[in-house]
Amino acid sequence: MKVIFFGTPQFAVPTLEQLLSHSDFEVLAVVTQPDKVRGRGKKITPSPVKSVAVSHDLPVFQPTRIKKDEATLNKLKQIGADAFVVIAYGQILSQEILDIPKIACVNVHGSILPEYRGAAPIQWCLHNGEQETGITTMLMDAGMDTGAMLLKATTPIELLDNSQDLAERLASMGAELLVETLIKLQKQEIQPTAQDNSQATYAPLIKKEDYSLDWSKSAIDIHNKIRGFYPNCVATFRNQPIKITATAPLGSEYSNQSSPLLQEIQSKLPDLSNLSGKPGEVVSIVKGVGAIVQTSNGLLLLREVQLAGKRPQSGWDFVNGTRLTVGEELGVKSLT
Repeated sequence: MKVIFFGTPQFAVPTLEQLLSHSDFEVLAVVTQPDKVRGRGKKITPSPVKSVAVSHDLPVFQPTRIKKDEATLNKLKQIGADAFVVIAYGQILSQEILDIPKIACVNVHGSILPEYRGAAPIQWCLHNGEQETGITTMLMDAGMDTGAMLLKATTPIELLDNSQDLAERLASMGAELLVETLIKLQKQEIQPTAQDNSQATYAPLIKKEDYSLDWSKSAIDIHNKIRGFYPNCVATFRNQPIKITATAPLGSEYSNQSSPLLQEIQSKLPDLSNLSGKPGEVVSIVKGVGAIVQTSNGLLLLREVQLAGKRPQSGWDFVNGTRLTVGEELGVKSLT
């Protein structure tokens, strides 16, 4: 099967690599977003997908607006691909583009559709405290993740998973599922299933203000936001911004979690029943572990933080480095 691959971030790379290594497929070209300024050095950097494509000497197209780029559209039509594979490309494809491949235009989406249609399904499913997610392959239409579904694969979400952990797992699952999908499509062994629009939920682009932490929320809500929007959630400490990059909600309701790391943390904790304070207040410091912060409902352990201008550090290194004391408070950083 001759394939043109559309994708941009690291999440798409395992699928491209799977296609490149599989004897049943020939990747004819790659379409990705234009190079961007990235990192502190402000260097023009290719997308992860482009880097893989270049290493395999593949033709690469990088239109700024693909729907309006006649030169790119003409090339895509001339290549004669059997299928277009689209995963986290970053631009909406017109019906004209969707009609080009001979067999289908197939999308790999990081949720169990019709839930979490949109740009950030992994982040929002964690933010909302879901306990399961997955990958859906679908036939693309002109809507936003509204096409007929082909195959699905699911995975449980652990309490300490963050968006990076989950993205890596789903990217690997998506690569396997995409290969199975294309082979079955070619053999006409899949019956596409229409999505139930009444069950649809959405995962919009994350805004800057979404990263602000509010200690008047519950411990589990704050934890879910931090792991969902990893590594960007911000509070204040001693009137300076501080990123909170890893936490753990504490209490008996989490004692049945299978995570070895969480069980290890719980084994080192003091009696939590006597701890109380104002939302955002440090109510205990656990030697070798870190600080415990009061929220409006429940306690939150700071596992990893990043002070302004510094590298991420463990909760315990943060305690030692700042000489943190019980009674100090974390505040809310306005990002509007």
